[in-house]
Amino acid sequence: MVEAFDPACRRCPRLASFLDEVRAKHVDYHAAPVPAFGVAQPGLLVVGLAPGMHGANRTGRPFTGDHAGLLLYQALYAAGFSDRAESLSRDDGLQLRDCRITNAVRCLPPANKPLPIEMHTCNGFLAHDIAAVPSGGAILALGRVAHEAVLRALKMRPAAYAFGHGAEHDLGANRRLFDSYHCSRYNTQTRRLTTEMFAAVVGKAGQWARDHHVAAPR
Repeated sequence: MVEAFDPACRRCPRLASFLDEVRAKHVDYHAAPVPAFGVAQPGLLVVGLAPGMHGANRTGRPFTGDHAGLLLYQALYAAGFSDRAESLSRDDGLQLRDCRITNAVRCLPPANKPLPIEMHTCNGFLAHDIAAVPSGGAILALGRVAHEAVLRALKMRPAAYAFGHGAEHDLGANRRLFDSYHCSRYNTQTRRLTTEMFAAVVGKAGQWARDHHVAAPR
């Protein structure tokens, strides 16, 4: 099912209750479903897992305000998809170019681990974002969970498309899925994902979009 994002969504009881608790402790936090950020019809769609406690859950913008966004915005800037290399807050004026950032799950999950039913419930919002990616567009999945969420949103079997850092998958309709390890603090500190590795994947996905998709005039 393809559904437009609902900023007041409370369909997942566990997540809604957890956000109520977080909002009570951190009254200045966004602590609500986090909308996607960027242009409406992107040549490059970046899909993460879920908002981080002190990142997107605090600021209200994906991958903004914590460690997870450091590599992402640096790589997008280097590839020409952002007008600056650091995302600080929802109102810092940063603009994405032919790019949109979203998450498989829009609400902060306890321990950063959404349940399968929560992934399913939120999948319609992701399907809406994917539907806006035009022919020639690229989708970059950050981590296995995001990879599988993209495929489910397209009614494709995840088992038929193995996740792997740097892997590419034909999605049909002249669109392509690129996989990367998630740019989390754990992955970067353990060197499972280096700056060079991540920049290479973002660059490859971006080049695909540039070669196959014509961006809308700005």
